[in-house]
Amino acid sequence: MDTKKRLMEDLKVVIFDCDGVMFDSKEANEAYYNHILAHFGRPMMDTEQSRYIHMNTANQSIAHLFSDDARLEQAMAYRQKLTYLPFISRMQMEPYLKSFLECLRPTYKTAIATNRSDTMNQVLVQHGLEEYFDLVVSSLDVKRPKPDPESLLKVLSHFGLSTHEAIYIGDSEIDELAAKAAGIPLVAYKNRDLLAAYYAEHFKDIEVLLERRD
Repeated sequence: MDTKKRLMEDLKVVIFDCDGVMFDSKEANEAYYNHILAHFGRPMMDTEQSRYIHMNTANQSIAHLFSDDARLEQAMAYRQKLTYLPFISRMQMEPYLKSFLECLRPTYKTAIATNRSDTMNQVLVQHGLEEYFDLVVSSLDVKRPKPDPESLLKVLSHFGLSTHEAIYIGDSEIDELAAKAAGIPLVAYKNRDLLAAYYAEHFKDIEVLLERRD
């Protein structure tokens, strides 16, 4: 039996990362964190900082950006009261996402495991996606965010499933580490530098994988 077909045969839940998978959120996230930096008179993020905030939680990102600044607690407090709503419009939904979700829904459970925190619900509502997911696990729902596997294991526990009954669609090294630790096959989205079970440049590529199980 084809390896990919064998891995897909028992699939029951498709788990999505948010940033870099469901959305190209680079512009939105950079604008958000640069706004916070500017409020405290700090320079805009450099390439390394931008890469960091793409993968990590909001609190981790602020701690990283203000690691050398005595105003860290003030920056944390400012972020808590700063609404993300003005920045959501800068998030670009991945082409074919809704169609892919509609394709999945009759057969598979769908979930999100993300390091986003208090902004995740706003993102889903503003983009009309809140009805497409059976479960959303943000960094607020776990004690240890990715790369710890807790968020992915929480999804499995919620549905009463085993690791071979899930796939995780992610785009970063943190997603790779979390999937490996959880024992869930990773679909590397637009990133062939990751160690993954599958690679996809488009959600239609994943549809093809699912069709092979029949």
